[in-house]
Amino acid sequence: MTKMNSRISQFYNKTVEERLQVVSEMTGMSEKEQEVVSFSKGLTSEVAEHMIENVIGGFQLPFGIATNFKINGKDYLIPMVVEEPSVVAAASHMAKLTRDFGGFETSYTGSIMIGQIHVLDVSDPFGAKLALYSKKEELLTLANSCDQTLVSLGGGATDIEIRVLDQSEEAPVLAIHLIVNVLDAMGANAVNSMVEKLTPLVESITKGKVLLRILSNLAEHRLVRVRTQVPVSQLATEDFSGDEVADRMVKANHIAVIDPYRAATHNKGIMNGIDPVVLATGNDWRAIEAGAHAYAARSGGYKSLTNWERNASGDLVGTLEIPMAVGIVGGATKTHPAAQLSLKIMDVHSAEELAQVIAAVGLAQNMGALKALSTEGIQRGHMELHARNIALQAGATGDAIDKVAEVMIQEKKVSIDRAKEILLEKANS
Repeated sequence: MTKMNSRISQFYNKTVEERLQVVSEMTGMSEKEQEVVSFSKGLTSEVAEHMIENVIGGFQLPFGIATNFKINGKDYLIPMVVEEPSVVAAASHMAKLTRDFGGFETSYTGSIMIGQIHVLDVSDPFGAKLALYSKKEELLTLANSCDQTLVSLGGGATDIEIRVLDQSEEAPVLAIHLIVNVLDAMGANAVNSMVEKLTPLVESITKGKVLLRILSNLAEHRLVRVRTQVPVSQLATEDFSGDEVADRMVKANHIAVIDPYRAATHNKGIMNGIDPVVLATGNDWRAIEAGAHAYAARSGGYKSLTNWERNASGDLVGTLEIPMAVGIVGGATKTHPAAQLSLKIMDVHSAEELAQVIAAVGLAQNMGALKALSTEGIQRGHMELHARNIALQAGATGDAIDKVAEVMIQEKKVSIDRAKEILLEKANS
């Protein structure tokens, strides 16, 4: 395995086979591991049958590699599983702009998950709250009896938090939060087992009835914070100076702070970078999505998850704070061979490191989207990459795919109808 350098010149111009060979040499992939991401092999029916129910086959998505990333001083090649054109290219390009200026700096608050227990029919909820706190150690001991391995490794339930949720027409609901350090796991199974184990004791203490007991995907104690800084000289385009681009990006981000309709699309752009890495590593992208959007609305209004501003030197500074409940052990992360290969390609060895890498890709993707939106508009770059898909849908094969796409890009008219016309013209010429 060679020393990792994520800056690979002209990577996008290589063939699929050449790209795989480059990544294989850099990450020490064996021939068997290369087959895991090939178009003819990979997930077997036997493995799939044990992952979900009623399996009839498999469904493939493109498996790409984002290049140029430097995160906390370390270079990364980052697997991304996604169907949308421009996502991998945009993330890689923004990472290229930042890498010579420190790349991305990240921090992590810890692998802390929340298990919730909601109790109904409690006649004295505030008294019950104090009664539960008085039994805190007993509750934690019982919860930790569910997973001695987790506890032996330094994890487990560490605290409880209790709220009384007022209901205007119903009796108050008691919400108990079990705080659990899940270490390198996503933690759903461990946390769910714990809160279910606590149910009889909670009912005995509160004299109420437990209705719900399950983890919360609003993982507010499991945050990743990411920062990047870029000199405005790196942002200049044919039509705009670097200063203009930076100012337009800052203003565009502010609109996402004050307008929830814009914020929804703004944050979707962040998740365009995050979800593909989550998916590539076999983690639960629905949980990440739910947590991110809930966190974006924690103030009572839905807002941007990122902030972009100019510092005293005039540089553009971007930051992102987001819940990131991912793991490297358990579930599909351990079952799916491509998920294991993704971790090897990234050379990550903890849930903490993986979470920080994923969030950095999210900030890079957001940067790319804001830059495009603030200058040329999103369609130019997107449609250039999308043109090949359109050509393929119109029936183009082999070399004709790129030729048809090139004509549509030059004409700035990318559509299936135009692609079919071009194919017909070529056939008759």
